[in-house]
Amino acid sequence: MSDDLFFNNQDSKYSLKKESGENWIESSFGKYAWFNNQNTDGSFVGKTTSSLKFNIFKLTILFIMIILASKSFYLQIAKGAEYKDQAETNRIRIVPIIAERGIIYDRNQKRLVYNIPDFFLAIIPKDLPKDDNDRMDMMERVSHIINVPAKDIEERLSLYSPFNYQSVPIKTNLEYNEALELEILNNTYPSIQIETGIKREYEATDSMSHVLGFLRKVNQEDLNTNKTYLPTDDIGKAGIEAEYEKVLRGTYGKKQLEVDALGRPTTILAKEDPIPGQDITLTIDNDLQKKAEEVLSKHLRVHGLKRGSVIISDPNNGEILAMVSLPAYDNNLFSGGLSLEDYSNLINDINKPLFNRSIAGAYPSGSTIKMVFAAAALEEGNITENTTFQSTGGIQVGEWFFPDWKVGGHGTTNVRKALAESVNTFFYIIGGGILNQNLDRFTIDGLGVAKLTKYAAKFGLGKKLGIDIPGEVSGFLPSKEWKEETKKEAWYIGDTYHLAIGQGDMLVTPLQVNYWTSVFANKGTLYKPHILKTVTKQDGSINVTQPEILNKNFITKNNIDIVRSGLRDGVLYGSSRSLLDLNVTTAGKTGTAEWHTNKKPHAWWTGFAPYENPQIVITVLVEDGGEGSSVALPIAKELIRSYFNN
Repeated sequence: MSDDLFFNNQDSKYSLKKESGENWIESSFGKYAWFNNQNTDGSFVGKTTSSLKFNIFKLTILFIMIILASKSFYLQIAKGAEYKDQAETNRIRIVPIIAERGIIYDRNQKRLVYNIPDFFLAIIPKDLPKDDNDRMDMMERVSHIINVPAKDIEERLSLYSPFNYQSVPIKTNLEYNEALELEILNNTYPSIQIETGIKREYEATDSMSHVLGFLRKVNQEDLNTNKTYLPTDDIGKAGIEAEYEKVLRGTYGKKQLEVDALGRPTTILAKEDPIPGQDITLTIDNDLQKKAEEVLSKHLRVHGLKRGSVIISDPNNGEILAMVSLPAYDNNLFSGGLSLEDYSNLINDINKPLFNRSIAGAYPSGSTIKMVFAAAALEEGNITENTTFQSTGGIQVGEWFFPDWKVGGHGTTNVRKALAESVNTFFYIIGGGILNQNLDRFTIDGLGVAKLTKYAAKFGLGKKLGIDIPGEVSGFLPSKEWKEETKKEAWYIGDTYHLAIGQGDMLVTPLQVNYWTSVFANKGTLYKPHILKTVTKQDGSINVTQPEILNKNFITKNNIDIVRSGLRDGVLYGSSRSLLDLNVTTAGKTGTAEWHTNKKPHAWWTGFAPYENPQIVITVLVEDGGEGSSVALPIAKELIRSYFNN
């Protein structure tokens, strides 16, 4: 190694060294610089670090560049369309245009509902003030105008994303002064929107509320279930409005708006008009419905009662002509928002006005079921038209006595007389037979529980008939297995006796009673009940609801005729004889259904007219009414007279 070479500058001292054939400069700071010893002019090029460190530095720079390039690709290519859409949404808004809801008419083209313009307050979450103080101030000012607590408004908004561009409804049915103040406040807070909606106004008698139903604002479950719904939508929540929501709703239009930085609309860029909903016509006769409501209400008042049902149908096609359930309610209460007080009154009323007992009430049938079991016994060959049993006042089985309603009995009884006078003993025998207790066997065989329920099912019991409004229940048909499993008891002959006369655990709806009566009116066909008659499309074409048969020819014509004769005999000399003075021939069956040891039985009557060629089937139920012949029958009589006089 050569001698060190020293030189100075103003700040530090350097020495030149030669090691292993390379030239180095060592500074007073302890750092070294290398220079090419091939330069002869004494000049040199230096580096501030080693080759290893320099390579690491280059790799670091390369890695950073790769990350930046990847992020750029992700933002511009992978997520480019999404961010472009978000940017466009900040500038362009798609605003739905509500379609006018279809109109509902009765069978005579009487309009039952109108669409009334409605204004409501909505807030767009995305356009809310970002500053907490501004947001709180806005909420307080809105709360003061609409008289809704600010915390309730915040709770409503919390159900939706803060980035939601859709309007969230806060209060419907705004008063004029409320809408005006809110419109002024919109200049300060563009998130406040005064939206135009449609409120339904029903012009039908109150008992039509169970048939027509009503609209309510969508809830979160609705929005999760149907992605086409908007937070501001009103949708059908009961009755026809709910069942035919898709038909009545129509197709929404839309406006494409350009907005400024504050979210205020500046320009309409494009517009697509909505398509109104389709109009529908019901099978219901509103005048008949009103008359049935008036008559039922009057008779309930006379007896100091509140609850009952009337169903009138056409036995030839399954159309419902009237369906009354009392008490009823005014469905206009639900239009534009239901107050807490009104809602509380409805749900706390012990008579349950929201409950449609015509299709959702399940009751013991009483003697109305006897026409079904008479047909079953005839069909199975257990009896003929001429088979007779002796009614002496009831049947004794051990310590238990099963009575007739007439003390001393009805004497010699065939199937027609059994129907006309509602003779329990006859039906005890055809249902459960007669047990010879000394011989421990049956001297006369009955149908038994399995066959009784088998035929009941053929007539539509134990399942829903499928009427086209929500809320129908299936009723209940008991069985040996059910009793053993549920009540932990054996099935006794007394259970079969009770079943055969419409008592015990069997439950039916007024709708089911009406439609099994229709089978005897039309001589053998069980139709599916329906309320929709036609749908009128926007092009003027009409879709007509076709009758649907649930069961047919399951009872022979001869046996149907025998039962029909028994029902006619009920008017000629039996429990329905008060109908004999009508100017139209009728046939029917009374029923008195015991259901509680400390309360009166339910009163039933069901039948049809004219007897020769029936046009209507009518079923009346009065809860806790007592005897069917004295309470339900007079209601039916007044309605039959009114129907055929008009």
